[in-house]
Amino acid sequence: MDNELYIRNTITIDAPAQRVWDILVNPRQTKKYMFGCETVSDWKVGSELLWRGVFDGVELVAVKGHVLAFHPEKMLAYTTIDPNNPAIPDLPENYTTVTYHLTEKNGSTELTITQGDYSKVADGESRYKDSLAGGGWSSILEQIKQIAEE
Repeated sequence: MDNELYIRNTITIDAPAQRVWDILVNPRQTKKYMFGCETVSDWKVGSELLWRGVFDGVELVAVKGHVLAFHPEKMLAYTTIDPNNPAIPDLPENYTTVTYHLTEKNGSTELTITQGDYSKVADGESRYKDSLAGGGWSSILEQIKQIAEE
């Protein structure tokens, strides 16, 4: 594939960046919007990041990756792959990068989530199309907004 393939979704949340940030990195919060998964990481650049959950009564790692950038209340970036998908080899070149950008203005926070580049990973076009068909990050952003504005 020659063209870059990124999923990008943005939402404005009526809450300060500090509140939104906590929802993004606090395992008790991530469990509320990320399909029952909680984050496991020390959030240091280079450290492993796991998304753990219980599925059909079995605890497993649903997604894994590494922290690339960590700037509290501003930006978070990490790599990600589904270790349970045997069709995608667990190799660094098959990980996509997820980036969260937070911009606070007048007590509200604009949150943009970008994931890609699908054009550089195994089965990337199919993975990209599946993500787009599912709305990208829009449903997760709506849940984050709901939690933050409670």
